Amino acid sequence: MRWIWIDRFLELNRGKSARAVKTLSLAEDHFADHFPGCPVMPASLILEGLAQTGGILVGDVNDFQEKVVLAKVPRAVFHREMLPGEQLIYEAEILHLRPEGASVAARVLVDDRGTAEAEIFFAHLDRNRSAQIFGEHNFVFDGEMRRMLQRLAGPLGRNPAPAPA
Repeated sequence: MRWIWIDRFLELNRGKSARAVKTLSLAEDHFADHFPGCPVMPASLILEGLAQTGGILVGDVNDFQEKVVLAKVPRAVFHREMLPGEQLIYEAEILHLRPEGASVAARVLVDDRGTAEAEIFFAHLDRNRSAQIFGEHNFVFDGEMRRMLQRLAGPLGRNPAPAPA
């Protein structure tokens, strides 16, 4: 099962920056176990939301022709816990973009205050080797992620590639 840790995109400025939103609901399964009686959004899932925001930003540069994967997170800082009922704004900005991958500065805002920040490196999988292993299908940017970007196309005038059938 693939989990999407973004509710929707607010902005996508090709090759520059992206903003997405995630509203935390007590109805989400992970709050029952993390932690019973004191629900807190796991930091790893917040980081995954940042990575999904940054990964879409990096993938959009080449019209999602590359398979973009998370390579490493050299730095992540969480200033406080995030709780049910809060709305997280994920922001990502491309720092470096090269044929083999990209680095992104990312942060989380709650009520316009910084609550977390990270530097995230993404790699483009080698087309020849990834095609041999995974086939031509772009398993990174399919399904729900692409549909989420299509919803962005309407109000902000973006024209992302169509979602696969």
